[in-house]
Amino acid sequence: MSTTTKSENQELSQLIEQHLPLVKHIVFQVAVHFPRHVDRDDLARAGALGLVEAARRYDESRGVPFDRFAAQRIRGAILDAVRAADWAPRSVRTLARKLEGVEQRLATELGRVPSGAEMADALGMTHQELARLQDRLFRSVVLALEHEVTVAGEEDLTLLDVLCDRSAVEPLEELETRELHAYLRDAVHLLPERHRLVIVGYFLENRTSQELARFLGVTESRVSQLRSEALAMLKEGIEAQYAGPVAAPDQTIGRVARRKATYASAISDASPWHSRLDQRDRVEV
Repeated sequence: MSTTTKSENQELSQLIEQHLPLVKHIVFQVAVHFPRHVDRDDLARAGALGLVEAARRYDESRGVPFDRFAAQRIRGAILDAVRAADWAPRSVRTLARKLEGVEQRLATELGRVPSGAEMADALGMTHQELARLQDRLFRSVVLALEHEVTVAGEEDLTLLDVLCDRSAVEPLEELETRELHAYLRDAVHLLPERHRLVIVGYFLENRTSQELARFLGVTESRVSQLRSEALAMLKEGIEAQYAGPVAAPDQTIGRVARRKATYASAISDASPWHSRLDQRDRVEV
């Protein structure tokens, strides 16, 4: 590389570095015209590229000061970047500015935030038309996943941290659900016969208490009692699987406690752990 070329590159770098504050100044000027979701750092990066382009294209012989020439290039680069990133049509942006202007005017006149009815009246439209307009504007806002959000008690959160895909299940959550369903299947299967028939008939076969009473040859109140007892047994038996090692029946005191421990132990031993994790969503008994 020749000495002349090195010198030109050094002069170009110095020119760019000296005018970097100009980028910040122009970003501050133009940013007030953009919505808050537009990233100011993105504007600064676009402006810096505009400054580099201005430094390369600048011709001192034309008699235009560099800062004036660069300012136009920087502002143009920022506007081009915003337009390229904005997929909403210009008509939507025009409506947004009109809506914002009316809202600010009413807020100044009323000394408070205007209501929806007041906004609609000022715009000469119905409340439903205003709602549809606002819906269009809201759908035109695009936020990056890195956009910072504010959540009470939390700091430095982005949209990526708070958004979740409801159609996708975390692997750990999926395994926990499979295990719970397997425990439930085994627990229902291990219920005393009448209790099991009531649970299966009522919750899985959609039978009424009257139908179950006729089938079992008991009263409807007895069916209700069997259902309550079975639900309590299922709850206690499954909770025991997550409360630590299941106590052995011979280590418990009292007939009721031994019965509960026997039931919980039977649930624990009914299926190996890898079989429980292989189960799918449907509970069958």
